[in-house]
Formats: sequence, C-alpha cells, structure tokens
Amino acid sequence: MRALSLLLSGAVSSLCVAALTGCAHHRARIEAFPEPAALPVRVEWPSALTFLDGRAVRNVAEWNKERRPELKALFQHYMYGAIPPKPREMRFVSGGEYVDFLNGQATLKLVTIETGPGEGPRIDLMVVTPKSEKRVPVFLVMNFCGNQAITPDPRVPLTRSWLRDSCKGTVNNAATEASRGSQAQDWPLAEIVRRGYAVASFYSGDIDPDRAEASTGLYAWLAAGGTSNPANRGTISAWAWGYQRCVDYLVTDRAIDPARIAALGHSRNGKTALLATAFDERIAMAFPHQAGCGGSAPSRGKIGESVKAINDRFPHWFNARFKEFNAQPERLPFDQHCLVALCAPRPVLFSAAEDDQWANPAGQFEVLQAATPVYRFLGSEGLRAERVPPFGVLVDSPLGYYIREGKHSMTAEDWRVFMDFADRHFRRD
Repeated sequence: MRALSLLLSGAVSSLCVAALTGCAHHRARIEAFPEPAALPVRVEWPSALTFLDGRAVRNVAEWNKERRPELKALFQHYMYGAIPPKPREMRFVSGGEYVDFLNGQATLKLVTIETGPGEGPRIDLMVVTPKSEKRVPVFLVMNFCGNQAITPDPRVPLTRSWLRDSCKGTVNNAATEASRGSQAQDWPLAEIVRRGYAVASFYSGDIDPDRAEASTGLYAWLAAGGTSNPANRGTISAWAWGYQRCVDYLVTDRAIDPARIAALGHSRNGKTALLATAFDERIAMAFPHQAGCGGSAPSRGKIGESVKAINDRFPHWFNARFKEFNAQPERLPFDQHCLVALCAPRPVLFSAAEDDQWANPAGQFEVLQAATPVYRFLGSEGLRAERVPPFGVLVDSPLGYYIREGKHSMTAEDWRVFMDFADRHFRRD
C-alpha cells in the first residue's frame, strides 16, 4: 500500500512536470493542508467562493487560477485520492463497425482503448451513433454489468472483466451468453438514436473492479502488482480516469461533436460522472443520477447514507483520509456543492426518486442551491427553483433538478428526462 501511495503521488508530480506552470505552488499548498483533526468544525457548508485561508474570491481570474485548483487539490487530498494522469501510450483498436445496428437506424462501433505501456487497463467502449451527416452529441455512460447487458446484439463481446454475481447471466464472476440484453429495457437505444443522440458506454470493471478485497485494475497496474488488499485506493477516482480515457477517444471520432459530450451515471457511477466532469472541462454536461453520498448529496447531510456508512461498506471507493471524517464530516473543508461548482458554468442535472431516501433527494437540491452563487459569479443562472419541484417536473436551468416517484433505479423514462435537459442546453429545442 505504501508503494501504491508513493506511485500515485508520483503520478500527480508527473502531471506538474508536464504542465510546469504553477506546480510548485500547487505542491506547496497540498503539503500545507492541515491534518483532518486540525480542521475547524463547520456545521454550515464552507463557501465555494472562499479560500481555505479565509480570503474571498474577488474576481473570475482568481476563481480560475487559484480557487478552482485549490478545490481540486482539496477533493483529491481529503476524499477521492489523486486521479492518475493520462498514460504516455494509448491505442484505439477497432473491434468492428456495423451500419445495420437497430434495424439500420444506427451505427455500432466497438473500440478497445489500450492503455500502456505494459498491462494497462483495456477499456471496451461501445459507441452507438444515429445516421447523420452532422456530428452528434453523445452521452458517455459507465455501466454496471458490461456492454453486452445493454443490448442483445451478439456482435457486442462479453466483458472480459470481473463481474458481481448480482449481474444477470453471471457465473463465477464472469459474463455468459445469458447476460446479453439483461438490462436493455433500461437503455432505450432506439429512442435515444431517434432523438439524435449517440451513446458511448463502458464497464467500470475494465478500469478497476468494484471489490474492496482485491485490486486487479488500474491501481494494481500502477503499482506493478505490488498491492493485494488495497482498501482506501480511491476507486471512484480510477473510474473518473476511465471517463477521461473514453473522452480521449470520443474527441477523435468524426461522428461525435467534441463540444457536446455529456457524462452520465447512476448511483456510484453517477458519483463518478460528476467527479469526471468537475475535473475534465472537455465534458460539457453532467448527469449524476441518484448519486447520493460522496456524489450529489451533502457529506454533512442528516438523511440517508452517511460518510461513515459509505466508508464502512465501500472502503475502496475513497482514500484513507476520508475515513478520518467518519465521526465529524463537519470538519471537511468543502461539501459536494464545491464539486458542482468545479463544473461551472457547464450544465448539471441532479435526478432523484422519492423512495430513494438513502440518496437524500432533499439534500441534493440543497447542494444545487449552495453551488448557485458560483454559477452566478461566472455569469450563469444556476438553479432557477427555490423549492423542490413536484414529481415529474423538470427544472431545466443550468443547474437542473428532477424527482420522480419510485425507487433507486435508472429507467427508460429517466432517459427521456436526460434528453429533454440535454435538448435545452445543447440548443436542440
């Protein structure tokens, strides 16, 4: 674990070497961050427009050059862990292109993103694009059970990666033919294509399997196999790295509009979509669906999942320092509105369900309210609503909100709301 920590620190340093400008100041600021127990208790949420040392952000230049980098460093230091840099070597390998997908309505592309050198993660990306003479917007979505679960089309290869046995058609943590199309009802590909959107999807386990007891993905590769029980490794950061690598491909795909890439995910994948958007400005819009604690809900929240509960159940999702806030999340020098603020002024939609109180729908609305001052500071409207809207009513301001009846799930109806919001902000109305 010590070797892994050193390697990840080196990864951040290598980013600084590549960027040069401002990195000495960046490193010094990280080294000066207090220990968690030394941070003040703040029941109120820290302002995104106030530096750690108490100074107010005076103008947009200070926000962009100083406060945004500080917030990114704080989130990596105290919560998510470092997002590793882009690999020096990458290849995009075609696994086939089929123009007859969905009865000829769409083109199916199968691409393997090979990261390297050595045995780096291989990300199988499935890209479905409508027939169009113009470049189209795309939803980039991380899935739970492999690309083959999204469609019954036999040309989509079974995932090679470890799967939870809760995924249908999984035997001994491996996909079987019975898994094909097992989640297709929740991915209305034909309707998405009809409305002019592409979908690019990849499986989280290709980057780092969702296992607390073992790491066989990105971090194991970075540590050259030197860790066997890596709790605290920051798997959400690894998955965000996976989003970034998929964006590396999408900006090269001539069917995709590189200015209209939206990151979407449900639950833990939604936490990741929000983090990826906050840290990668190539992503134009974020859809963290029912993302809850560690994502779209406040760490200081009193409803649903707590910081201690999520760290106890999923110790590998966040870094070791985040566990030090289990008893006192009020010591965190930020809350999740600051992560949303890092997306500003790009649109973000929080979507929730009434029966999903574990994800704290009311707290998610409060997060958007608290992020709004940054959006307005940057000349955007932020959240238009003053109170939680009725069920089924979409608030489509740049910071958007939607709540429906039902449970923790992602449905075809949710996809229609996602597309309505995207229509509004990708100027397709």
